[in-house]
Amino acid sequence: MKDWIKKHRVSEVECIVPDLAGAVRGKTLAAGKFDNDLTLRLPQCTLLQSVNGEYPELFNEIIPTDLDMILQPDASTIRIQPWSTKKAAQVISDCFDKDGKPIEFAPRFVLRKVLDLYQAEGWKPIVAPELEFYLLQPNLDPSEPLQPPVDGTGRKQKKGQSFNIDALNDFAPMFDDMHKYCKTQALEIDGLIHEEGIAQMEINLLHGDPLDLADQAFLFKRTVRETALRHNMHATFMAKPIENQPGSAMHIHQSVVDLNNGENIFSTAQGMPNKLLLSHIAGLQQLLPDAMALVLPYVNSYRRIVREMSAPINFQWGFDNRTVGFRVPDNEPKSMRVENRLASADANPYLAIATSLACGYIGMKKGLKPTEPLETSAYNEPAQLSRDWYRALERLSDSQPIRDVLGDAFIDVYVAVKEIEFDNFMNTISPWEREHLLLKV
Repeated sequence: MKDWIKKHRVSEVECIVPDLAGAVRGKTLAAGKFDNDLTLRLPQCTLLQSVNGEYPELFNEIIPTDLDMILQPDASTIRIQPWSTKKAAQVISDCFDKDGKPIEFAPRFVLRKVLDLYQAEGWKPIVAPELEFYLLQPNLDPSEPLQPPVDGTGRKQKKGQSFNIDALNDFAPMFDDMHKYCKTQALEIDGLIHEEGIAQMEINLLHGDPLDLADQAFLFKRTVRETALRHNMHATFMAKPIENQPGSAMHIHQSVVDLNNGENIFSTAQGMPNKLLLSHIAGLQQLLPDAMALVLPYVNSYRRIVREMSAPINFQWGFDNRTVGFRVPDNEPKSMRVENRLASADANPYLAIATSLACGYIGMKKGLKPTEPLETSAYNEPAQLSRDWYRALERLSDSQPIRDVLGDAFIDVYVAVKEIEFDNFMNTISPWEREHLLLKV
């Protein structure tokens, strides 16, 4: 890493870690500080913050003396930070205590734990996240509704422009910079489309190793926000930023290959789903109901779960059926996979990928069986996804199978942090309440 810094004439390096929300935490150091004796430290409480920067009561039980953690930069993740006015780099770090043990509630470690379970079976998961986001006019007053930005035509979009190339190209200067920034960081964008919402976009990341793809998704979110700011726009991965518009998802395509021969273990020789894929889907169907708070992490996430609004409302699965929660696309044998369509774009990519793979792993290990594939619209079926954020937290806290895979320490910390956010939300009175209740009840 020191040689890389010298080769690229970097003047400073951001040593960053994702917190529970997926926010970028860390510290910036002069490039000359990087030598063999470098020890980077941050308080462990860095990872215990809510999205508003508050700490749970559990804080004093876990780290009563506010201990440090040691950051170990992962040299494979070092990249130029392309929007900086300085010659800067960024590197993602893993978190350890003073005895060299991983910090159990660090999101990167949670994902590594799940990947280790697959490796012990001789398996390697492959994932490809798809991230949806909205471009917005800068909003400086949270009490005001969000508005679409002015595009290249000098006007605002009034309606959704699903798959419209011209509507996409109306933001070409911003996307040109986004692609340039992504190329500099080796973020491999496989596709970009205009989604159904007003100024709503989707990018597809090229499939690969889950940890690398989580890193890429983590960095992409930051990249597109920074790019938008430089074009007088905001970019948001909020699940439901605009009323009466579709929400934003993080679809996760996932498959598994055999470590010995590299073959896809989900497919028969004839290119049909086999028992392992069906058990993987069954695990998603039966375990994700317990883990919804990890893939729908905020109260706003549940506003996305609306019938006929491009989001699943139940845990059905089917072949090439975009109305279900778990879709098996038309595949060749080598690319046989399932697409988890439940997670919202506001989810921490490390935790969403870890959760999705964990549920599939449990299904495979237990030989679970899925329901019959749905051949009609899942919107005609009963809703199964809870829209109750707090109930989702309770169910996660009570789920022993999820605790067994992701770890008690992580689940306890995650739920405690989310309870702070729930209390914060409940103490905020919304415009709807003032409009409809103030003088009528």
